[in-house]
Amino acid sequence: MESQSRITRLAHRSAQYVSHPWAVLASFAAVTACMAAGLFLAFSDGWHDFISSTTALITFVMVFLIQNAQNRDTQAIQLKLDELIRVTAGARNDMIALERESEDTLDQVKSELSEACGEARPDATAASRSE
Repeated sequence: MESQSRITRLAHRSAQYVSHPWAVLASFAAVTACMAAGLFLAFSDGWHDFISSTTALITFVMVFLIQNAQNRDTQAIQLKLDELIRVTAGARNDMIALERESEDTLDQVKSELSEACGEARPDATAASRSE
């Protein structure tokens, strides 16, 4: 495997750190400290501007960290599933990389799979009526 870029490593490590239970505790401590500072500064306009700017910047960065982590996880899962399809005898290889297809193609495959499942086992409502 090729080595990861610095940005990828930074994003991965950051996502690990901010999802740690200690990070949640640190965020509560930071909120408490900010509220205490607000009380001390009588919730001045400067305090309000600082808090608003800081929370906006942290939120902005966290959105990208979360999106990066989710994209990497999703891609890894898709690759693993593609490998399982590839090595499974009788599997439909046209399912590999299905996530790249159009919505119409996905709807068509979904319909085909629903029909195949209906043919493979009797309808549950019909079975319950006969009892």
